[in-house]
Amino acid sequence: MSKVYSLKTVQTMPLGMEQVWDFFSTPANLKNITPSNLGFNIVSKHHGEKMYAGQIIEYIVKPVLGIPLYWMTEITHVVPHQFFVDEQRFGPYSMWHHQHHFKEVENGVEMTDIVHYKLPLWVLGDITHGIFVKNQLKGIFDYRYQAVEKHFGFTSIGEKQILFG
Repeated sequence: MSKVYSLKTVQTMPLGMEQVWDFFSTPANLKNITPSNLGFNIVSKHHGEKMYAGQIIEYIVKPVLGIPLYWMTEITHVVPHQFFVDEQRFGPYSMWHHQHHFKEVENGVEMTDIVHYKLPLWVLGDITHGIFVKNQLKGIFDYRYQAVEKHFGFTSIGEKQILFG
């Protein structure tokens, strides 16, 4: 049986909660903080402009050799200005559960992403994780960290954190 992996990232932004929440709760902004080499594209037509519980968002991603993969997520929980959760319904993982937490801190907003994921194909999935998937996810979250800084025009406060478990 393959393992369930976890990833945690923390980024502290010198911005107000309203501005941060508005950006991250807008599905269309996800493309702006995803590396272009992944060919990420939202294809759902009726997903809405803001996150809400029960929302279905469909994507095409090209994570390996430009081969397009269909990915559907559901936004399962939303507490405005605190957190939202997306879960994969169809896609490349056996399981994907992504929590996005937001907390006001002294100089801005701390955003914490916590992802639990499992790869298909049992032991082959575990091998693939070690040689490819872990590094790819690290690269995606590194890119996201920098893209958020560039989009808002700031340098994050505190130490950059990307932790795997």
